[in-house]
Amino acid sequence: MSDLSIQKGFFDASRLSVAPMMDWTDRHCRYLHRQLSGRALLYTEMVTAPALVRGNALHLLDHAPEEHPVALQLGGSDPKELAQAARLGFEAGYDEINLNVGCPSDRVQSGTFGAVLMKSPGLVAECCAAMIAAQPLEVTVKCRIGVDDQEPQEVLPEFLARVASAGVGRFSIHARKAWLQGLSPKENRDIPPLDYELVQQMRGLFPALHLSVNGGITTLDQVEAFLDAGLDGVMVGRAAYHQPTDILAAADRRIFGTTGPDATAEGAVRAMLPYIEAHLVAGGRLNQITRHMLGLFAGRPGARVWRRMLSEGAHRPGAGPRLLEQALVEIELASRVASV
Repeated sequence: MSDLSIQKGFFDASRLSVAPMMDWTDRHCRYLHRQLSGRALLYTEMVTAPALVRGNALHLLDHAPEEHPVALQLGGSDPKELAQAARLGFEAGYDEINLNVGCPSDRVQSGTFGAVLMKSPGLVAECCAAMIAAQPLEVTVKCRIGVDDQEPQEVLPEFLARVASAGVGRFSIHARKAWLQGLSPKENRDIPPLDYELVQQMRGLFPALHLSVNGGITTLDQVEAFLDAGLDGVMVGRAAYHQPTDILAAADRRIFGTTGPDATAEGAVRAMLPYIEAHLVAGGRLNQITRHMLGLFAGRPGARVWRRMLSEGAHRPGAGPRLLEQALVEIELASRVASV
């Protein structure tokens, strides 16, 4: 396959992506999401460059071949160190390297990376240039529209221009400011107002860039509306985690134009059973996987029973695939009762 074909296919994948989310989008979560959509772009949790380069924590790069297309998100602010980490991501088989310029946590700020880097577009450009030079994968950036008292209408276009000049052609923009002082990371996901209009304006200002919008998107209808309005991609976070079937099961057909039946929650569960069995044989625990599966039946009859059975049973000694099979029976019974 030519480089152009690979690039086009990857741009297509970024029409819908699942946001990198700390403590959530681990390899088990991504494997589950892949059972619902074969086309959406998946991201790792943020992996810090120091952990890979200084800590030699290469296990953080583990992923299954079935996860592709999958991107590695890195955190850091040292160009040389990020370049080394990007090279490790390439060697581990990822499809994209993404730099986190959006996380507002105290731990991230103390390391001088994440959202605080919105204040240093020149440094971000230097980091990205080093990452691009170190390996052949595309380097992308996930950012905010600004931080603290910055004026987003002034800051965001300058940031995009500076970083694009280093060779970055694709950005995912969380359409909220991050308040580094006064708001917790959780509050930063909800309290700062969304400014989708500003992201749309960037689409007009930078027609050569590939821009995705992120933040507050909860339905596939919204995803389609943003794409119809001219944005290149949409990144969904918490909704894709808490209601994965609602966001991903019909995505291949509705967003990517594939033919064939939509995925189902039941089908995803059954597809996970061999993966779960292999994980248990390797010494893993059932709840390490099932904690990501609690929302599969959100909004459906039996969803509460499903969550309870997995929450209460997955941590017990000897728990395995049979627990999920029993929970599926309860879902089927609840569906029958609801249809009467």
